[in-house]
Amino acid sequence: MIILDTSAVHALATGHKALNLLAGNMAHSPNDQLRIPALCLMQAEADDAQTHRRVLPFSSVFVDPLDTMAAATVGTMIRDGYGGPDTCHALYCALPRAEFTGMSILLTEFKDRYPPGVVTVDVNSPGMLGFQ
Repeated sequence: MIILDTSAVHALATGHKALNLLAGNMAHSPNDQLRIPALCLMQAEADDAQTHRRVLPFSSVFVDPLDTMAAATVGTMIRDGYGGPDTCHALYCALPRAEFTGMSILLTEFKDRYPPGVVTVDVNSPGMLGFQ
């Protein structure tokens, strides 16, 4: 599962070449999804109006909702100092879950916001996910 944090959502919305190619290519694979935590989409929209109109049309993009357990866990992460609401929701989405047995990859421009053990990829790194 590939997760986009707020910075990656901004990059996708502004036409980041590798992310746009990734979103387009993933649309051809029925089980591949780019997941945007709801609080990351909220923060991206608060920062830049109409962001949702530029990222949600991709058929490979899905918004990960903030359900009851997610809200409680994200709240605990915020209280424990892991970051703001959007960062903690992205971190929560990267945790192992029953419906997805593989390893999650968190796409971001700020790898240092996440603790060791979370697989992060800088969206601006050369050859990000094989795209140049």
